[in-house]
Amino acid sequence: MFTNLTHNKIAVIGAGNVGSTTAYALMISGIASEIVLIDIDKDKAMGEAMDLNHGTAFVKPVIVKHGDYSDCQEASIIIITAGANQKPGETRLDLLGRNIKIYKDIIPNTIKYNDKAIYIIVTNPVDILTYVTWKMSGLPVSRVIGSGTVLDTSRFRYLISQQCGIAARNVHAYIIGEHGDTEVPIWSLSNIVGIGIDEYCLNYCRNCDRKINKEEIFFKVKNAAYEIIEKKGATYYAVGLAIRRIVEGILRDENSIMTVSSVMQGYYGVHGIALSLPSVINRKGVSAVLELPLTQQEQQAFYNSGERLKKLLMDAGGI
Repeated sequence: MFTNLTHNKIAVIGAGNVGSTTAYALMISGIASEIVLIDIDKDKAMGEAMDLNHGTAFVKPVIVKHGDYSDCQEASIIIITAGANQKPGETRLDLLGRNIKIYKDIIPNTIKYNDKAIYIIVTNPVDILTYVTWKMSGLPVSRVIGSGTVLDTSRFRYLISQQCGIAARNVHAYIIGEHGDTEVPIWSLSNIVGIGIDEYCLNYCRNCDRKINKEEIFFKVKNAAYEIIEKKGATYYAVGLAIRRIVEGILRDENSIMTVSSVMQGYYGVHGIALSLPSVINRKGVSAVLELPLTQQEQQAFYNSGERLKKLLMDAGGI
């Protein structure tokens, strides 16, 4: 495990929209001292590194370069965004077979050079690929982290904030389970300054006619990526910021709580797949997974989410 806080090297595998935007977000944050872009298209990685380097006069000192798998050595964090792109009308799970095949090449080649880093998985379907990475790499559960529902949770808070007329950072609400169609909104624990969402809307909300439209909000959260992909071809800005936030939590040893995806070890009866739950993030990776006081309906939905992903992985031939 790397503990050198003065040299935070980060390798990003995949220099497409998400990978390059993540590198840009990391560069602006000042959290990384070195960023390496790795891609099967070496010219693309080189071009992105050149473009980023031309802005280094405007940010904290950072080395940005392109490389290959051997350049993962000494990285504290390895972020994997490589994979087939999601096309309009295609679900994240439609990508499964193609991206498992890609990961069967990436993971052994990366682990060969670095089995001490924390791995952050971003490629979709992220929960299954987080599990695949853990299984193939032999790494501890704590050091294989999926971006999970960190972005979904941000979308959830944003949409609630818009309806309630409150800044998103003051909304406390979570999406758990799959990053995808079976994700679960935790309305039972959602609150603003400790006041339950329903009570807040009844007494204080000026924008929602004293009742929040939960069905509409969740529909927009769950289908946000499909809508964005239909309109502009891909999503990358918000997910790049989400990954930057996870990286900050790790490198700053924050003990921050985020809804990242990790391999389940019996939470609400789920084993053998990765799903998102609020988790404590620090220099060790995932140091604790929190079981919330969910309603029976929410627990069942979470369990069903895991069972669906396990079946899909089995139908795809497993790993």
